[in-house]
Amino acid sequence: MSAAAETLSVTTVREARAEDWPNIWPIVEEVVRAADTFAYEPTMTEEQARSVWLDAPERVVVAVRDDVVVGTANMYPNRPGPGSHIASGSIMVDRAVRGTGAGRALVEDMIDWAGRQGYAAIQFNAVVDTNAAAVHLYESLGFVTLGIAPGAFRHPELGDVGLRIMWRDLGRPAVEPAGDAALENGTGA
Repeated sequence: MSAAAETLSVTTVREARAEDWPNIWPIVEEVVRAADTFAYEPTMTEEQARSVWLDAPERVVVAVRDDVVVGTANMYPNRPGPGSHIASGSIMVDRAVRGTGAGRALVEDMIDWAGRQGYAAIQFNAVVDTNAAAVHLYESLGFVTLGIAPGAFRHPELGDVGLRIMWRDLGRPAVEPAGDAALENGTGA
């Protein structure tokens, strides 16, 4: 897509409706079948995907450009009970429009929603370390990597690669992960 076309095409985010599923499924299916960015079973059926994507989350949205669904996100408490004050979610964008702002619109919407709902932070539990576009996007929006589980994801081409835990505090400036500098300053655990 050219820069001129992109400026004319505005991405909006809205609540998903049941009738959006036929447009959401091809995006989810493409991402799941590629098996290079999500730890979902690549042979997941449409029925299983619909249940995971639409039925379980607290909120599901779609990114729409020129009346076409180009991405989707779901949002939910990261854990039940004592962990329910931290939000989490999943974002998927149609391959044809990646890099044109649809993912950014979905993540910004998630940040706004989580703040309005009173969540203290957002935690992504499994960002594939080799998914440079997602890592860059999240970092540009204030997320930090708290740690990387080495070899925790079986990439279909690269073999075992790391999974990042990424965090964005919603009530305070982004936390810095404990590292050598934090230990030198006496702030590490």
